[in-house]
Amino acid sequence: MRLEDHLRARAADAGQKAALVCGDRRTSFAEFYQSAECLAGVLAGAGVRRGDRVLVFMDNGLEAALSIFAVWISGAVLVPVNPSAKAGRIAFLLNHCRPAAVMVQGRLAPVVAEATQQFPAPIHTLLTEPHATLPNAALFASALLAEPMSITDDGRLEDDLAAILYTSGSTGDPKGVMMAHANLEAAASSIISYLGNSADDIILSVLPLSFGYGLTQLLTTVLSGATLVLEKSFAFPYAVFERLRDERASGFPLVPSMVAMMLQMKDLDPALFASLRYVTNAAAPLPVDHIRRLRIFLPDVQLYSMYGQTECIRATYLPPEQLDRRPGSVGTAIPGMQAYVVDEAGKPAIPNDIGELVVSGPTVMKGYWEAPEATNLALRPHPETGTLRLHTGDLFTADADGFLTFIARRDDIIKSRGEKVAPKEVETVLHALPGIAEALVAGVPDPVLGQSIKAFVVLADPKLTERDVLRHCARHLEDYMVPKAIEFVAALPKTDSGKLSRRLAAAMHSTREGPDV
Repeated sequence: MRLEDHLRARAADAGQKAALVCGDRRTSFAEFYQSAECLAGVLAGAGVRRGDRVLVFMDNGLEAALSIFAVWISGAVLVPVNPSAKAGRIAFLLNHCRPAAVMVQGRLAPVVAEATQQFPAPIHTLLTEPHATLPNAALFASALLAEPMSITDDGRLEDDLAAILYTSGSTGDPKGVMMAHANLEAAASSIISYLGNSADDIILSVLPLSFGYGLTQLLTTVLSGATLVLEKSFAFPYAVFERLRDERASGFPLVPSMVAMMLQMKDLDPALFASLRYVTNAAAPLPVDHIRRLRIFLPDVQLYSMYGQTECIRATYLPPEQLDRRPGSVGTAIPGMQAYVVDEAGKPAIPNDIGELVVSGPTVMKGYWEAPEATNLALRPHPETGTLRLHTGDLFTADADGFLTFIARRDDIIKSRGEKVAPKEVETVLHALPGIAEALVAGVPDPVLGQSIKAFVVLADPKLTERDVLRHCARHLEDYMVPKAIEFVAALPKTDSGKLSRRLAAAMHSTREGPDV
């Protein structure tokens, strides 16, 4: 089935059940489908056709969820964008995937207005509320009152492209991960099977719907008939926990920075979490000590440690009963998938030897949008069977029973606040500031964020201050990409061959800050 078919089925078999809880508004599956269908009709009326790309640039909320399914009902391809994206990123996406329409939160209209100045083609824009910077945009309120437009099926297939999820490669160039309906359906179905999700579940999520981990929360609730309580962010943790208690949530997806914040909160009442059946962790491995402390705090809650990439959504999970024996492991392949460690020759590695994790199965991407060389590097044939498999670029070990443990990244990608950051993107912005001669960005250990972003800067203008640099970054980068610290240095660390070295920079930070940083 295509993804919108699942929502249509829920509207038919569980129409009055709550599908979404956003703020004070509760939306049934029937209302969800009907509203998404109205929005899809507006897209179709604007000329959006099967295979066209549509950007969804919104905060978590009802409008974002409706937009996602409206894109699919229209036969188009979803391109979700983090709501903290700046005009430069939006302009890149407009020119790279050439969308036919953009669906935008009203407050983000100025960002889109600035970005579209760099995009020569006309683009249909749909706003959640009016904004002076986009006076000609269509409005959600009018769209939701319109009669649903009949949309031609056009022979749509499960293998049609459903989404392009943009990420950053080790070069810093954003890549669009192409996911078919079948890929996302397989991922959601597998997750449902090992979490045991059912229509009785209530899942509270603060994860952005623009993030694969967040998007799967919406998909699993639609496929299983569960209810999704969607919060905008984790900026006010206690308010989120009270919401969790009041809604009697049974599932709570986490990232390591959220766990670290929870564990630092004094006098946090475990009764707030009494309804929970499970919590999950992905985006980056949880420190073993955090796992131990979380289990002490929530002894009756199942904790699922997981690993995935945008290129395959989810690859592994550790059954909760294995936590005591293997607390540092991210488990084995999720149902329906294969995940194992290979050596340099691409053959299965000896148990406990470090090698690259490769993944194969129905959740693996179709490739990168208009990037055949990058696709061929990531999707390579098995040396014996010829079957394509995803080379993750991440280093792992596998024990004798096949349980996997993450070791390190092969490239220099930084994971901070559950997001991946390409250092080169930050460096490009730094180099654009007059007064900076050279800049190098590295990830350094952080007790809350997992890694924080630190910039090492050689100044051309000694009057430039750390505050000046951080303000410049905040104007041009998504929030999670802004460096937490700037260090001015006389020279950047280099290898013997003369290349700039991020690892030497990170080691320099550790030496100066001490072992407890």
